[in-house]
Amino acid sequence: MKILLHRQTLRLVWLVKLSGRHFHRDHQTRAPLTPADFEAINLCDKALPKNFNFAGDVLDQWSQKEKTGERPANPALWWVNGQGDERGDRVAVILPRIPEWWLINVACMRTGLVFMPGTTQLTAKDILYRLQVSEAKCIVVSEEVAPAVESIMSACPNLKTKLLVSPNSREGWLSFPELFRSASEEHSCVETGSQEPMAIYFTSGTTGSPKMAQHSHSSIGIGYALCGRYWLDLKSSDVIWNMSDTGWIKAAIGSVFSSWLWGACVFVHRMVSFDPDTFLDTLATYPITTMCSAPTVYRMLVQKDLKRYKFKTLRHCVTGGEPLNPEVMEQWKMQTGLELYEGYGQTEVGIICANMKGQEIKPGSMGKGVLPYDVQIIDENGNVMPPGKEGEIALRLKSTRPFCFFSEYVNNPQKTAATIRGNFYVTGDRGVMDSDGYFWFVGRADDVIISSGYRIGPFEVESALIEHPAVVESAVVSSPDPVRGEVVKAFVVLSAPFKSSNPEKLTLELQDHVKKLTAPYKYPRKVEFVQELPKTVTGKIKRNVLRDQEWGRA
Repeated sequence: MKILLHRQTLRLVWLVKLSGRHFHRDHQTRAPLTPADFEAINLCDKALPKNFNFAGDVLDQWSQKEKTGERPANPALWWVNGQGDERGDRVAVILPRIPEWWLINVACMRTGLVFMPGTTQLTAKDILYRLQVSEAKCIVVSEEVAPAVESIMSACPNLKTKLLVSPNSREGWLSFPELFRSASEEHSCVETGSQEPMAIYFTSGTTGSPKMAQHSHSSIGIGYALCGRYWLDLKSSDVIWNMSDTGWIKAAIGSVFSSWLWGACVFVHRMVSFDPDTFLDTLATYPITTMCSAPTVYRMLVQKDLKRYKFKTLRHCVTGGEPLNPEVMEQWKMQTGLELYEGYGQTEVGIICANMKGQEIKPGSMGKGVLPYDVQIIDENGNVMPPGKEGEIALRLKSTRPFCFFSEYVNNPQKTAATIRGNFYVTGDRGVMDSDGYFWFVGRADDVIISSGYRIGPFEVESALIEHPAVVESAVVSSPDPVRGEVVKAFVVLSAPFKSSNPEKLTLELQDHVKKLTAPYKYPRKVEFVQELPKTVTGKIKRNVLRDQEWGRA
């Protein structure tokens, strides 16, 4: 079986002995769950199983079907690096797009460990915060991230194990390649409750540090069944290329759970930085049937002469992570003949709205509500708004909390409770529903900036700016951008010694300063020096005033 989750190739971390854990024998004694079962569970037509483990109940079942000839052999992961190298025998985590990210992801499932992905753009300060608040005992990184980890280790007493994914050795680090080569080929999957913690995703807000959104084995392992079938339109013969950063939940949706639940092959190109020509050549060379990427990528692609390329197998294209411009959708269809199916979701609850395959697409709309959710537009008191009226996008709650919801914001019950308003879960985003049930994104109830699919909390950027001696005060907002949809813009009040500084030079200095203190993608691509900021009580209102001015100019 040329699948990267072949039981004999996954032979590392899952042999760790965990106290109080039982090995996963349940899936061997009861009837195996099928994709149809997972769909029925999401539609509330079938009860959630007491125990569930994606590795044992999904991946091993596909492996068994190949062994018995019930399905043809099909790779789970097809990885290329743009230099002629391909790999079909490993998967892998807090890493770039390399097979080991998938491998360690599944290894955590098999051992019942909680997986916490992070983008490789995190700085030492970001990593320190995550290790401290999560009390993580192990960290797995690529070679370029190791120095940052070493610089903050002394402040992380809970960190016991450091695992390096690199062909080179490093003092004080365990070598992943060495451990992998010496590990036994025999392993068993531990038994995990369907609602036990499986993963934690750090999600930004407008104030304070990122929150830890915790998902269970079922919320993330079963909860994307309908997404995989109806939005991604996947079958076991498909090859899906999802461009999401491995640090975001969109990678889990498109590159792990939705794809492998339906038996599809996940295609990955190493591509350190996005290059439209390389992207299009790859799309024309490999038998990719399904493509998933942020609107930013499509904005770049439609600037090319797409009619020069023959995408012989491509049949379904989806996008999400930020609003899609209707004109980009029209250009893509005109040049390729393919529709763009936009979806809208959140780290906490998955895909909420989407344009499904076969459904009429209204350009600019996020589509209709996705089952099992009852999506509504509500006011500040939790009342449902009529069609055409703006309000907050919310999910109606029934007698029990949906299993596909995140479990909680870890160690933050106040923030968890704040997501509920009456009988609704509130997303924090504002929108409008038309008379046909289509939803239209208006903006965020808070002011998180989404640039090229990355969620950026303005408070984090403002905190970094204020550490520079030139900055007396700042306000960070989103600014329209033809390629990225929106970018970070900083309005800065300068201290007296810097008022006569060269603006261009000082802008570059402030940008570099922010890059050093926080993840590079958060730096302000636009900087405007002002005499004063709006006189308001809160930073949020200041941002609202400036953001409205900024978008009003567009």
